Amino acid sequence: MAGEPQDDCLFCKIVAGQIPATLVRETETTVAFRDINPQAPTHVLVIPRVHHPDIAALAAAEPAITADLLKEAAEVAAQEKLDSYRLVFNTGSGAGQTVWHAHGHVLGGRGMQWPPG
Repeated sequence: MAGEPQDDCLFCKIVAGQIPATLVRETETTVAFRDINPQAPTHVLVIPRVHHPDIAALAAAEPAITADLLKEAAEVAAQEKLDSYRLVFNTGSGAGQTVWHAHGHVLGGRGMQWPPG
């Protein structure tokens, strides 16, 4: 069921404390932790505590939590002392999504090129 923890979801297990992660920040609605395969000097994932398969589903079902996710991404960037950063939400396997739990990537600490990918 949407919003409920999923037994087979890696990020739900991190939220529940069943799988260790290097936590950066936690709020009532979000968890932020370092990516295990960083693509930049700073690479932090910000996820909602509730389970939705992608950012579009989260935004449709729980806009207030979506706003919290964006606010926390900015807080992570500030905490990490990033003057500039990229915030990425992959939606669908063709865009590179590999974990089906909404999440944003906060990337910084090096120059970013455009277009990405």
